[in-house]
Amino acid sequence: MDNRNNKIIPILVADDDEEDRMLIQDAMEESKLLNPLHFVADGQEAMDYLNHRGKFANLEKNPMPGLILLDLNMPKKDGREVLKEIKSNPSLRSIPVVILTTSKAEEDILRTYDLGVNSYITKPVTFDALVDIIKNLGKYWFEIVSIPFYEHQ
Repeated sequence: MDNRNNKIIPILVADDDEEDRMLIQDAMEESKLLNPLHFVADGQEAMDYLNHRGKFANLEKNPMPGLILLDLNMPKKDGREVLKEIKSNPSLRSIPVVILTTSKAEEDILRTYDLGVNSYITKPVTFDALVDIIKNLGKYWFEIVSIPFYEHQ
């Protein structure tokens, strides 16, 4: 469930809310999804991670993700800016990006799809609902569809 051709596919989670990061990690464990999670707390860190800059320069510790879970409302650089940078960068644009946010605004949904997001999910209110979403995300992205795998790029 967590790999493609026996390769573990890392997930980058960009979310400034520490509690949400912990809930996502707990939901992954509860869902039996074994993909390694890498967390960043704002949009600038997300771009530093993806471009292997600063504290994220070590590819062994910070591998390229096969999937990005991206919050919209973050400091320094919000998720919309991060999404725009990812999708305009030829070396990053094929990484699937899933928006996982509290925003239900139609404007956000339309804008992010226009920028090239792969899926838009509103964060659920309960932990059980989050576990269900994570299970479905895992099933979809790691069992049903084929995604590119970035190994030491």
